[in-house]
Amino acid sequence: MLPPQRVSYGRMKRRRSHQALAAVIPGVDPLSRTPKLHHRVCRESGYVRPGLRITVPKLGIGTTK
Repeated sequence: MLPPQRVSYGRMKRRRSHQALAAVIPGVDPLSRTPKLHHRVCRESGYVRPGLRITVPKLGIGTTK
C-alpha cells in the first residue's frame, strides 16, 4: 500500500478557510433588556423563552437581590 499524496499549502489553506469560528452575537432579554445568549437563562429575570421563567435562589437566577 502506498502512502497518501502530500497536500499542497494552497489546497490545505483553501480547505481551512471555512473552519474559522464565528463571533457569538447575544440577543436581548425582553424583560430586563440585558444581553443574553440564545437558549440560555437570563441571570437577572430568569427568562428563557416566552412562557418559561426559571428561578434558582441558590444561584441568584431570576431573583431580585
